[in-house]
Amino acid sequence: MQPYTTDTSAKAEAIQLELFRRMSPTDRITKMCNLSTSLRRMAFDAIRRIHRNLNEAEVRLTFIESTYGKELAAEVRNHLHQREMM
Repeated sequence: MQPYTTDTSAKAEAIQLELFRRMSPTDRITKMCNLSTSLRRMAFDAIRRIHRNLNEAEVRLTFIESTYGKELAAEVRNHLHQREMM
């Protein structure tokens, strides 16, 4: 079986997987949401460090572009622009 990470020993990974298996579905979803939020926050922080001149909306659009592609980012940018015009 392929390891999930490259910096965790096989024994530690087996223990971690067993702990995940023992969690209730609600606890697994909560854990997943917390991890997702943490990763998104780290990505936003990295974008801010690299592009210090971007405002918060531009940081979010850069995240969308790097995560979901230029097409979606352009659609979101267009939607936000149209909303401002109202």
